[in-house]
Amino acid sequence: MNEFKYDTQLLIEGKDLSEDKIIESITQNIEGDCLLVVGDDELMKIHFHTNTPWKVIEYAATLGDVFDVVIENMDRQEKGLKG
Repeated sequence: MNEFKYDTQLLIEGKDLSEDKIIESITQNIEGDCLLVVGDDELMKIHFHTNTPWKVIEYAATLGDVFDVVIENMDRQEKGLKG
């Protein structure tokens, strides 16, 4: 079993996006690990393992348009099931 169950990935399209600000906000407010934030000031990709993926989506929605959301259940994947 994984400590954090959901592999959460999404894209944000917005203005004045900042990798550092997004990383700081997520790490201070949402429990999880394996955070990866890459992009530029108009398009950012977030990858994060968490038990509360909806919090990542809610936060991302405050920054711009959220799309290409993928949430995979890593416990199911380990068992060979569809995530």
